Amino acid sequence: MITTRAPLRIPLGGGGTDLPSYYENHGGLILSAGIDKYVFIQLNRLQVEDFVRVKYSETELVEAVADIQHPLLRESLLYSGVGTGLEISAMSDVPGRTGMGSSGSFTVALLAALHEFKRQPLNRHQLAEAANHVEAGRCAQPAGKQDHFLAAFGGLTCLEIDTDGTVSVSPLSISVHTSEELRNSMVVFFTGIQRESFDILSQQERDTRKGDGQVIDSLHEVKAIGYDIKKTLEDGDLDHFGELLHTHWQSKKRRSSKMSNPEIDRWYDEARRAGALGGKLMGAGGGGFLMFYCPAQHRGDLRTRMAAEGLREMRFQFDVEGAKVLMNI
Repeated sequence: MITTRAPLRIPLGGGGTDLPSYYENHGGLILSAGIDKYVFIQLNRLQVEDFVRVKYSETELVEAVADIQHPLLRESLLYSGVGTGLEISAMSDVPGRTGMGSSGSFTVALLAALHEFKRQPLNRHQLAEAANHVEAGRCAQPAGKQDHFLAAFGGLTCLEIDTDGTVSVSPLSISVHTSEELRNSMVVFFTGIQRESFDILSQQERDTRKGDGQVIDSLHEVKAIGYDIKKTLEDGDLDHFGELLHTHWQSKKRRSSKMSNPEIDRWYDEARRAGALGGKLMGAGGGGFLMFYCPAQHRGDLRTRMAAEGLREMRFQFDVEGAKVLMNI
């Protein structure tokens, strides 16, 4: 039996520039943080049965890998060359379709388990690229590089993406004190809205490839803000980070009318009135988790107002381990 896990992530800056429609022409920049909310995969060899049983939100029992309906499970198994005689179960600390990068974490944890089973473990960079290949290539999903690399590496991490898709990974150069204060200042609430990111990201891909000036300008701006955020965090100027988050969110909303809605905008405005300096929706937008940067003296008011709106807070720590094999017996 093998058990693996991969962390979910909170994006800090540069979101959207990790899609090939943008980075292939302009290069990309991502700042993101792995957190202690995980996707877990458990893989068990069946002793006498020659089929595959997979358990996620549904259960499938098939005689051939190619018959699995779940695309990430099917294509990960086909890609890794692992056959039948297996039972695979998936669990997550956080609901899917909420902007935390769960599909990327799922694929990274799954491939880590499959390659551990084969006794051919991949290093973190190989694991991230393999997961991106499965999701974006074999499954034809509009997936960027961020989710897979943060799931593999964890930490407070900077990704610089070359036009050929090569990813350079480096930790943010910040002190332990700044890291802890940053975590305390980031307050995250679940909107209760689960949505597919496919439509928003696919539209961004199409608009970028056809040269839509508004979308490309927004991505240019978000990348520039990402560099500003990197410097701000490394300088320890956290309140300025909050202000940059607000600018980032205003730019991000210009990419798609589906990025937000009147209810989300109202929650955001309420949070700003309560003392949050800035914030944004996680991931592609449209729902999921709202993250705010809020100075210490206003966090109580922010929590009270969001609770009155029916939003539930998710407390977290930063993850520093990335993808990990927890058990192999």
